[in-house]
Amino acid sequence: MNRLLKQTSMVVVSTFMMFSMLSHAASLPDFTELVEKASPAVVNISTEQAVTTKTANEGKGQNLGPNSEELNEFFKHFFGQQPPFNQRKPQNPQGPQGERHSLGSGFIISHDGYVLTNNHVIDGADVIHVRLNDRREYIAELVGTDPRTDLALLKIEADDLPIVKMGASDKLKPGQWVLAIGSPFGFDYTVTAGIVSAIGRSLPSDGYVPFIQTDVAINPGNSGGPLFNLDGEVVGINSQIYTRSGGFMGVSFAIPSKVAMSVVDQLKSDGKVSRAWLGVLIQDVNNELAESFGLDRPNGALISRVLPDSPAQKAGLKSGDIIMTFNGKNIEHSGELPYVVGQMKAGTVVNAGIYRDGKEQIIEIKLESRPTDPKVIAQSQQDKNRLGMIVGDVPEEVAKDLEVKGGVVIKQILGGTASRNGLQQGDIITMLNGQHIEGVADFTKIAKAIPNNRSVPMRVIRQGYPMFIPFKIMD
Repeated sequence: MNRLLKQTSMVVVSTFMMFSMLSHAASLPDFTELVEKASPAVVNISTEQAVTTKTANEGKGQNLGPNSEELNEFFKHFFGQQPPFNQRKPQNPQGPQGERHSLGSGFIISHDGYVLTNNHVIDGADVIHVRLNDRREYIAELVGTDPRTDLALLKIEADDLPIVKMGASDKLKPGQWVLAIGSPFGFDYTVTAGIVSAIGRSLPSDGYVPFIQTDVAINPGNSGGPLFNLDGEVVGINSQIYTRSGGFMGVSFAIPSKVAMSVVDQLKSDGKVSRAWLGVLIQDVNNELAESFGLDRPNGALISRVLPDSPAQKAGLKSGDIIMTFNGKNIEHSGELPYVVGQMKAGTVVNAGIYRDGKEQIIEIKLESRPTDPKVIAQSQQDKNRLGMIVGDVPEEVAKDLEVKGGVVIKQILGGTASRNGLQQGDIITMLNGQHIEGVADFTKIAKAIPNNRSVPMRVIRQGYPMFIPFKIMD
Protein backbone atom coordinates (compact mmCIF):
# COMPACT_ATOMS: atom_id res chain seq x y z
CA MET A 1 0.00 0.00 0.00
CA ASN A 2 2.78 2.41 0.98
CA ARG A 3 4.66 1.49 -2.15
CA LEU A 4 1.58 2.23 -4.28
CA LEU A 5 1.14 5.60 -2.56
CA LYS A 6 4.78 6.48 -3.21
CA GLN A 7 4.50 5.57 -6.89
CA THR A 8 1.28 7.58 -7.21
CA SER A 9 2.92 10.59 -5.54
CA MET A 10 5.88 10.41 -7.90
CA VAL A 11 3.57 10.33 -10.91
CA VAL A 12 1.62 13.34 -9.62
CA VAL A 13 4.82 15.32 -8.94
CA SER A 14 6.29 14.43 -12.36
CA THR A 15 3.05 15.38 -14.08
CA PHE A 16 2.95 18.71 -12.23
CA MET A 17 6.56 19.50 -13.14
CA MET A 18 5.92 18.62 -16.78
CA PHE A 19 2.86 20.87 -16.98
CA SER A 20 4.77 23.61 -15.15
CA MET A 21 7.62 23.45 -17.67
CA LEU A 22 5.20 23.42 -20.61
CA SER A 23 3.34 26.39 -19.15
CA HIS A 24 6.60 28.29 -18.67
CA ALA A 25 7.72 27.48 -22.22
CA ALA A 26 4.38 28.61 -23.59
CA SER A 27 4.83 31.99 -21.90
CA LEU A 28 8.13 32.66 -23.71
CA PRO A 29 7.93 34.40 -27.10
CA ASP A 30 8.42 32.46 -30.33
CA PHE A 31 10.63 34.46 -32.70
CA THR A 32 10.37 32.05 -35.65
CA GLU A 33 7.91 34.06 -37.75
CA LEU A 34 9.62 37.34 -36.94
CA VAL A 35 13.01 36.04 -38.08
CA GLU A 36 11.59 34.53 -41.29
CA LYS A 37 9.97 37.83 -42.28
CA ALA A 38 12.71 40.23 -41.14
CA SER A 39 16.00 38.48 -41.93
CA PRO A 40 15.87 38.95 -45.75
CA ALA A 41 16.17 42.73 -45.21
CA VAL A 42 19.23 42.41 -42.93
CA VAL A 43 22.52 42.77 -44.81
CA ASN A 44 26.16 42.02 -44.23
CA ILE A 45 28.58 44.91 -44.77
CA SER A 46 32.29 44.69 -45.47
CA THR A 47 34.66 47.43 -46.53
CA GLU A 48 37.95 47.87 -48.33
CA GLN A 49 40.46 50.53 -47.46
CA ALA A 50 43.83 51.01 -49.09
CA VAL A 51 46.58 51.26 -46.47
CA THR A 52 50.22 51.92 -47.21
CA THR A 53 52.86 50.00 -45.27
CA LYS A 54 53.96 53.22 -43.58
CA THR A 55 50.41 54.07 -42.50
CA ALA A 56 49.80 50.55 -41.22
CA ASN A 57 52.86 50.77 -38.97
CA GLU A 58 52.26 54.27 -37.68
CA GLY A 59 51.11 54.73 -34.12
CA LYS A 60 52.00 51.24 -32.87
CA GLY A 61 54.08 52.72 -30.07
CA GLN A 62 51.24 54.97 -28.90
CA ASN A 63 48.99 52.22 -27.55
CA LEU A 64 48.68 52.17 -23.79
CA GLY A 65 48.35 49.37 -21.28
CA PRO A 66 48.06 45.58 -21.46
CA ASN A 67 46.59 44.16 -24.69
CA SER A 68 46.12 47.75 -25.84
CA GLU A 69 45.90 46.78 -29.52
CA GLU A 70 42.65 44.98 -28.69
CA LEU A 71 41.21 47.87 -26.67
CA ASN A 72 39.00 50.60 -28.06
CA GLU A 73 37.40 53.63 -26.49
CA PHE A 74 35.81 53.08 -23.12
CA PHE A 75 32.10 52.30 -23.46
CA LYS A 76 32.54 51.66 -27.16
CA HIS A 77 33.60 48.53 -29.05
CA PHE A 78 34.15 49.32 -32.70
CA PHE A 79 32.83 46.22 -34.38
CA GLY A 80 34.75 46.78 -37.58
CA GLN A 81 37.66 44.54 -36.62
CA GLN A 82 38.87 41.76 -38.88
CA PRO A 83 36.66 38.73 -38.21
CA PRO A 84 38.07 35.25 -37.53
CA PHE A 85 35.65 33.72 -40.06
CA ASN A 86 34.72 34.47 -43.68
CA GLN A 87 37.51 37.02 -43.90
CA ARG A 88 38.39 38.33 -47.33
CA LYS A 89 42.07 38.11 -48.22
CA PRO A 90 43.93 41.30 -49.19
CA GLN A 91 44.56 41.46 -52.90
CA ASN A 92 48.16 42.55 -52.41
CA PRO A 93 49.23 41.42 -48.93
CA GLN A 94 52.98 41.39 -49.70
CA GLY A 95 53.25 44.69 -51.57
CA PRO A 96 53.79 48.20 -50.26
CA GLN A 97 50.06 48.72 -50.30
CA GLY A 98 47.49 46.38 -48.73
CA GLU A 99 43.80 46.48 -47.97
CA ARG A 100 42.05 46.54 -44.62
CA HIS A 101 38.59 45.02 -44.24
CA SER A 102 35.91 45.45 -41.62
CA LEU A 103 32.72 43.56 -41.08
CA GLY A 104 29.37 44.78 -39.79
CA SER A 105 25.65 44.66 -40.35
CA GLY A 106 22.94 46.89 -41.76
CA PHE A 107 19.36 46.75 -42.98
CA ILE A 108 17.35 47.85 -46.01
CA ILE A 109 14.81 50.61 -45.32
CA SER A 110 13.43 51.16 -48.85
CA HIS A 111 12.57 48.95 -51.81
CA ASP A 112 14.88 51.01 -54.06
CA GLY A 113 18.02 50.28 -52.03
CA TYR A 114 18.61 52.63 -49.11
CA VAL A 115 20.59 50.84 -46.37
CA LEU A 116 21.17 52.04 -42.81
CA THR A 117 24.22 51.10 -40.73
CA ASN A 118 26.70 52.56 -38.23
CA ASN A 119 29.17 55.23 -39.27
CA HIS A 120 32.06 53.41 -37.61
CA VAL A 121 31.39 50.32 -39.75
CA ILE A 122 32.18 52.17 -42.98
CA ASP A 123 34.37 55.03 -41.68
CA GLY A 124 37.36 55.59 -43.97
CA ALA A 125 36.29 52.94 -46.48
CA ASP A 126 37.25 53.19 -50.15
CA VAL A 127 34.79 50.47 -51.21
CA ILE A 128 31.66 49.30 -49.37
CA HIS A 129 30.22 45.84 -50.09
CA VAL A 130 26.61 45.01 -49.18
CA ARG A 131 25.68 41.31 -49.25
CA LEU A 132 22.04 40.24 -49.01
CA ASN A 133 20.55 37.19 -47.35
CA ASP A 134 20.18 35.50 -50.77
CA ARG A 135 23.94 36.04 -51.45
CA ARG A 136 23.49 38.85 -53.96
CA GLU A 137 26.24 41.42 -53.47
CA TYR A 138 26.41 45.11 -54.42
CA ILE A 139 28.88 47.96 -54.26
CA ALA A 140 27.20 50.66 -52.19
CA GLU A 141 27.29 54.41 -52.62
CA LEU A 142 27.75 56.42 -49.43
CA VAL A 143 24.87 58.90 -49.28
CA GLY A 144 25.98 60.58 -46.06
CA THR A 145 27.10 60.05 -42.48
CA ASP A 146 26.41 61.52 -39.07
CA PRO A 147 29.32 60.70 -36.73
CA ARG A 148 27.56 62.29 -33.75
CA THR A 149 24.84 59.65 -33.80
CA ASP A 150 27.13 57.02 -35.40
CA LEU A 151 24.85 56.53 -38.40
CA ALA A 152 25.54 56.13 -42.11
CA LEU A 153 23.15 55.91 -45.05
CA LEU A 154 24.10 53.80 -48.08
CA LYS A 155 22.46 53.26 -51.48
CA ILE A 156 22.64 50.17 -53.67
CA GLU A 157 21.30 49.95 -57.23
CA ALA A 158 18.49 47.40 -57.02
CA ASP A 159 14.69 47.25 -57.10
CA ASP A 160 11.98 45.35 -55.22
CA LEU A 161 14.24 44.70 -52.28
CA PRO A 162 12.90 43.30 -49.00
CA ILE A 163 12.64 45.97 -46.31
CA VAL A 164 12.24 46.18 -42.57
CA LYS A 165 9.30 47.86 -40.90
CA MET A 166 10.30 50.81 -38.72
CA GLY A 167 8.74 51.03 -35.26
CA ALA A 168 8.22 53.64 -32.55
CA SER A 169 11.21 53.50 -30.20
CA ASP A 170 9.61 56.03 -27.86
CA LYS A 171 6.99 53.41 -26.92
CA LEU A 172 9.59 50.96 -25.58
CA LYS A 173 9.56 50.12 -21.90
CA PRO A 174 12.12 48.34 -19.69
CA GLY A 175 11.34 44.64 -19.52
CA GLN A 176 10.04 44.29 -23.09
CA TRP A 177 11.46 41.57 -25.32
CA VAL A 178 13.72 42.63 -28.20
CA LEU A 179 15.67 40.70 -30.82
CA ALA A 180 18.81 41.42 -32.84
CA ILE A 181 19.82 40.02 -36.22
CA GLY A 182 23.36 40.53 -37.49
CA SER A 183 26.69 38.97 -38.44
CA PRO A 184 28.75 38.57 -35.24
CA PHE A 185 32.26 37.18 -35.80
CA GLY A 186 31.49 36.72 -39.48
CA PHE A 187 28.59 34.28 -38.97
CA ASP A 188 25.77 35.22 -41.34
CA TYR A 189 22.43 36.31 -39.91
CA THR A 190 22.76 35.23 -36.30
CA VAL A 191 19.77 35.87 -34.04
CA THR A 192 19.98 36.86 -30.37
CA ALA A 193 17.23 37.96 -27.98
CA GLY A 194 16.87 39.69 -24.63
CA ILE A 195 15.00 42.45 -22.88
CA VAL A 196 15.15 46.22 -22.68
CA SER A 197 17.10 47.18 -19.57
CA ALA A 198 16.71 50.96 -19.75
CA ILE A 199 15.77 53.75 -22.15
CA GLY A 200 17.18 57.23 -22.60
CA ARG A 201 20.60 56.12 -21.42
CA SER A 202 23.29 58.80 -21.75
CA LEU A 203 26.88 57.66 -22.29
CA PRO A 204 30.06 59.67 -21.64
CA SER A 205 31.16 59.53 -25.28
CA ASP A 206 27.82 60.42 -26.89
CA GLY A 207 25.74 63.49 -26.10
CA TYR A 208 23.23 63.35 -28.95
CA VAL A 209 21.76 59.86 -28.48
CA PRO A 210 19.37 58.69 -25.73
CA PHE A 211 20.44 55.04 -26.03
CA ILE A 212 18.29 51.95 -25.55
CA GLN A 213 20.12 49.64 -23.15
CA THR A 214 19.47 45.89 -23.51
CA ASP A 215 20.94 42.57 -22.41
CA VAL A 216 20.81 41.21 -25.99
CA ALA A 217 24.07 39.48 -26.92
CA ILE A 218 25.79 41.97 -29.22
CA ASN A 219 29.28 41.09 -30.45
CA PRO A 220 31.76 42.18 -33.15
CA GLY A 221 29.87 42.18 -36.44
CA ASN A 222 26.45 43.03 -34.97
CA SER A 223 27.20 46.73 -35.20
CA GLY A 224 24.79 48.55 -37.49
CA GLY A 225 22.23 45.74 -37.37
CA PRO A 226 18.57 46.13 -36.40
CA LEU A 227 16.96 45.69 -33.00
CA PHE A 228 13.37 44.41 -33.34
CA ASN A 229 10.36 44.47 -31.03
CA LEU A 230 7.95 41.51 -30.90
CA ASP A 231 5.87 43.06 -33.69
CA GLY A 232 8.83 42.70 -36.05
CA GLU A 233 9.46 46.45 -36.15
CA VAL A 234 12.93 48.00 -35.95
CA VAL A 235 13.12 50.04 -32.77
CA GLY A 236 16.89 50.50 -32.63
CA ILE A 237 20.24 50.20 -34.39
CA ASN A 238 22.82 48.19 -32.44
CA SER A 239 25.83 50.41 -31.89
CA GLN A 240 27.85 49.89 -28.72
CA ILE A 241 28.62 47.51 -25.90
CA TYR A 242 30.03 48.04 -22.45
CA THR A 243 32.89 45.63 -21.99
CA ARG A 244 36.06 45.10 -20.00
CA SER A 245 37.32 42.32 -22.22
CA GLY A 246 36.14 43.23 -25.72
CA GLY A 247 33.38 40.61 -25.57
CA PHE A 248 29.73 40.56 -24.64
CA MET A 249 28.99 41.28 -20.96
CA GLY A 250 25.22 41.74 -21.00
CA VAL A 251 25.16 45.52 -21.46
CA SER A 252 24.44 46.63 -25.03
CA PHE A 253 23.29 49.94 -26.48
CA ALA A 254 21.15 50.74 -29.52
CA ILE A 255 20.32 54.02 -31.25
CA PRO A 256 16.54 54.62 -31.09
CA SER A 257 14.73 54.35 -34.42
CA LYS A 258 13.19 57.80 -33.86
CA VAL A 259 16.67 59.35 -33.78
CA ALA A 260 17.82 57.28 -36.75
CA MET A 261 14.95 58.19 -39.06
CA SER A 262 15.34 61.88 -38.28
CA VAL A 263 18.97 61.57 -39.40
CA VAL A 264 17.98 59.54 -42.49
CA ASP A 265 15.57 62.23 -43.66
CA GLN A 266 18.31 64.88 -43.55
CA LEU A 267 20.92 62.65 -45.17
CA LYS A 268 18.54 61.86 -48.03
CA SER A 269 17.72 65.49 -48.70
CA ASP A 270 21.01 67.25 -47.88
CA GLY A 271 23.68 64.56 -47.52
CA LYS A 272 24.49 65.89 -44.06
CA VAL A 273 22.84 66.60 -40.70
CA SER A 274 22.40 70.10 -39.32
CA ARG A 275 21.74 70.73 -35.64
CA ALA A 276 20.94 73.69 -33.48
CA TRP A 277 23.64 74.89 -31.11
CA LEU A 278 23.35 76.33 -27.61
CA GLY A 279 27.01 76.79 -26.73
CA VAL A 280 27.46 75.67 -23.12
CA LEU A 281 29.54 73.10 -21.24
CA ILE A 282 27.36 71.26 -18.74
CA GLN A 283 27.57 68.69 -15.97
CA ASP A 284 25.20 66.66 -13.82
CA VAL A 285 23.90 67.97 -10.51
CA ASN A 286 24.77 65.46 -7.77
CA ASN A 287 23.47 65.44 -4.19
CA GLU A 288 26.22 67.70 -2.87
CA LEU A 289 25.79 70.25 -5.67
CA ALA A 290 22.00 70.21 -5.26
CA GLU A 291 22.40 70.99 -1.57
CA SER A 292 24.94 73.74 -2.23
CA PHE A 293 22.63 75.41 -4.78
CA GLY A 294 19.58 75.06 -2.55
CA LEU A 295 17.70 72.52 -4.67
CA ASP A 296 15.31 70.00 -3.12
CA ARG A 297 16.82 67.16 -5.15
CA PRO A 298 19.45 66.61 -7.87
CA ASN A 299 18.12 67.49 -11.31
CA GLY A 300 18.83 69.74 -14.27
CA ALA A 301 21.96 70.56 -16.28
CA LEU A 302 24.53 72.73 -14.50
CA ILE A 303 26.33 75.18 -16.82
CA SER A 304 30.07 75.03 -16.10
CA ARG A 305 31.02 77.37 -18.95
CA VAL A 306 29.27 79.59 -21.50
CA LEU A 307 31.13 79.65 -24.81
CA PRO A 308 32.05 83.02 -26.35
CA ASP A 309 29.70 84.46 -28.98
CA SER A 310 27.28 81.56 -28.54
CA PRO A 311 23.46 81.66 -28.43
CA ALA A 312 23.70 81.01 -24.69
CA GLN A 313 25.95 84.02 -24.12
CA LYS A 314 23.76 86.27 -26.28
CA ALA A 315 20.70 85.18 -24.28
CA GLY A 316 22.39 85.99 -20.97
CA LEU A 317 23.03 82.49 -19.59
CA LYS A 318 25.83 82.34 -17.01
CA SER A 319 28.13 79.77 -15.46
CA GLY A 320 26.35 78.38 -12.41
CA ASP A 321 22.89 78.52 -13.99
CA ILE A 322 21.00 75.23 -13.85
CA ILE A 323 18.78 74.50 -16.84
CA MET A 324 15.65 72.82 -15.45
CA THR A 325 13.43 72.90 -18.54
CA PHE A 326 14.11 73.50 -22.23
CA ASN A 327 11.40 74.15 -24.79
CA GLY A 328 8.85 72.85 -22.31
CA LYS A 329 10.69 69.58 -21.58
CA ASN A 330 11.98 68.74 -18.11
CA ILE A 331 15.74 68.19 -17.92
CA GLU A 332 16.42 65.60 -15.23
CA HIS A 333 20.02 64.80 -16.23
CA SER A 334 22.57 66.88 -18.11
CA GLY A 335 22.83 64.22 -20.81
CA GLU A 336 19.26 64.95 -21.89
CA LEU A 337 19.96 68.54 -22.90
CA PRO A 338 22.25 67.98 -25.94
CA TYR A 339 19.72 65.60 -27.48
CA VAL A 340 16.82 68.03 -26.96
CA VAL A 341 18.81 70.92 -28.47
CA GLY A 342 20.18 68.77 -31.31
CA GLN A 343 16.69 67.83 -32.48
CA MET A 344 15.82 71.50 -33.15
CA LYS A 345 16.56 73.67 -36.17
CA ALA A 346 18.77 76.72 -36.21
CA GLY A 347 16.77 79.91 -35.79
CA THR A 348 14.26 78.35 -33.41
CA VAL A 349 13.38 80.56 -30.44
CA VAL A 350 12.87 78.59 -27.23
CA ASN A 351 12.27 79.26 -23.56
CA ALA A 352 14.66 77.80 -21.03
CA GLY A 353 13.64 77.48 -17.40
CA ILE A 354 16.73 78.09 -15.26
CA TYR A 355 17.56 78.15 -11.57
CA ARG A 356 19.79 81.10 -10.61
CA ASP A 357 20.59 82.54 -7.17
CA GLY A 358 17.89 80.49 -5.50
CA LYS A 359 15.15 81.58 -7.90
CA GLU A 360 13.55 80.13 -11.01
CA GLN A 361 13.23 82.26 -14.13
CA ILE A 362 12.58 81.95 -17.87
CA ILE A 363 15.13 83.02 -20.48
CA GLU A 364 14.39 83.28 -24.19
CA ILE A 365 17.09 81.85 -26.47
CA LYS A 366 17.45 81.94 -30.25
CA LEU A 367 19.34 78.83 -31.33
CA GLU A 368 21.97 78.95 -34.08
CA SER A 369 23.66 76.44 -36.38
CA ARG A 370 26.46 74.48 -34.82
CA PRO A 371 29.89 75.59 -36.15
CA THR A 372 31.09 73.22 -38.85
CA ASP A 373 34.79 74.11 -38.76
CA PRO A 374 36.49 71.67 -36.35
CA LYS A 375 39.08 74.32 -35.44
CA VAL A 376 36.36 76.78 -34.45
CA ILE A 377 34.62 74.13 -32.35
CA ALA A 378 37.87 73.07 -30.70
CA GLN A 379 38.82 76.65 -29.89
CA SER A 380 35.40 77.51 -28.52
CA GLN A 381 35.22 74.36 -26.42
CA GLN A 382 38.81 74.38 -25.17
CA ASP A 383 38.45 74.02 -21.43
CA LYS A 384 41.00 76.01 -19.45
CA ASN A 385 42.97 72.95 -18.33
CA ARG A 386 45.62 73.21 -21.07
CA LEU A 387 45.21 69.52 -21.77
CA GLY A 388 43.24 69.64 -25.03
CA MET A 389 40.20 67.79 -23.75
CA ILE A 390 36.74 68.30 -22.30
CA VAL A 391 36.04 66.33 -19.14
CA GLY A 392 32.99 65.63 -17.00
CA ASP A 393 32.01 63.81 -13.85
CA VAL A 394 31.96 60.01 -14.02
CA PRO A 395 28.33 58.78 -14.25
CA GLU A 396 27.15 57.07 -11.08
CA GLU A 397 26.45 53.69 -12.73
CA VAL A 398 29.94 53.63 -14.26
CA ALA A 399 31.62 54.63 -11.01
CA LYS A 400 29.73 51.93 -9.15
CA ASP A 401 30.55 49.22 -11.67
CA LEU A 402 34.25 50.11 -11.80
CA GLU A 403 34.42 50.84 -8.06
CA VAL A 404 35.76 54.32 -8.81
CA LYS A 405 35.55 57.18 -6.34
CA GLY A 406 35.89 60.62 -7.87
CA GLY A 407 37.78 61.03 -11.12
CA VAL A 408 36.70 62.57 -14.42
CA VAL A 409 35.73 61.04 -17.76
CA ILE A 410 37.06 62.45 -21.05
CA LYS A 411 34.01 63.55 -23.05
CA GLN A 412 35.91 64.93 -26.04
CA ILE A 413 39.48 65.04 -27.32
CA LEU A 414 40.22 68.44 -28.84
CA GLY A 415 43.75 67.64 -29.96
CA GLY A 416 47.09 69.03 -28.81
CA THR A 417 48.36 67.69 -25.51
CA ALA A 418 45.68 65.03 -25.03
CA SER A 419 46.25 63.55 -28.50
CA ARG A 420 50.04 63.61 -28.20
CA ASN A 421 49.86 61.67 -24.96
CA GLY A 422 47.55 59.01 -26.40
CA LEU A 423 44.44 59.79 -24.36
CA GLN A 424 41.09 58.66 -25.72
CA GLN A 425 37.50 59.78 -25.43
CA GLY A 426 35.90 57.79 -22.62
CA ASP A 427 39.09 57.36 -20.57
CA ILE A 428 38.60 57.90 -16.84
CA ILE A 429 41.36 59.90 -15.11
CA THR A 430 41.59 59.21 -11.38
CA MET A 431 45.03 60.62 -10.48
CA LEU A 432 47.24 63.37 -11.91
CA ASN A 433 50.73 64.30 -10.76
CA GLY A 434 50.37 62.12 -7.67
CA GLN A 435 47.09 63.71 -6.55
CA HIS A 436 43.71 61.98 -6.40
CA ILE A 437 41.02 63.70 -8.50
CA GLU A 438 37.71 64.35 -6.76
CA GLY A 439 35.86 65.86 -9.73
CA VAL A 440 35.96 68.38 -12.58
CA ALA A 441 36.87 71.40 -10.45
CA ASP A 442 39.62 69.47 -8.69
CA PHE A 443 40.98 68.19 -12.00
CA THR A 444 41.14 71.70 -13.47
CA LYS A 445 42.95 73.00 -10.39
CA ILE A 446 45.54 70.20 -10.44
CA ALA A 447 46.05 70.55 -14.21
CA LYS A 448 46.84 74.25 -13.90
CA ALA A 449 49.72 73.47 -11.57
CA ILE A 450 51.43 70.96 -13.89
CA PRO A 451 54.82 72.28 -15.05
CA ASN A 452 55.59 72.40 -18.76
CA ASN A 453 58.09 70.08 -20.44
CA ARG A 454 58.20 67.58 -17.58
CA SER A 455 56.46 64.21 -17.45
CA VAL A 456 54.06 63.63 -14.57
CA PRO A 457 52.19 60.40 -13.77
CA MET A 458 48.55 60.09 -14.78
CA ARG A 459 46.35 57.15 -13.75
CA VAL A 460 43.82 56.20 -16.42
CA ILE A 461 41.09 53.54 -16.51
CA ARG A 462 40.34 52.35 -20.04
CA GLN A 463 37.75 49.62 -20.59
CA GLY A 464 38.14 48.54 -16.98
CA TYR A 465 41.96 48.36 -17.12
CA PRO A 466 43.75 50.78 -14.76
CA MET A 467 47.16 52.00 -15.87
CA PHE A 468 49.66 54.79 -15.27
CA ILE A 469 51.00 56.79 -18.19
CA PRO A 470 53.66 59.52 -18.37
CA PHE A 471 51.94 62.79 -19.22
CA LYS A 472 53.78 65.85 -20.53
CA ILE A 473 52.57 69.32 -21.49
CA MET A 474 54.80 70.94 -24.12
CA ASP A 475 55.35 74.66 -24.46
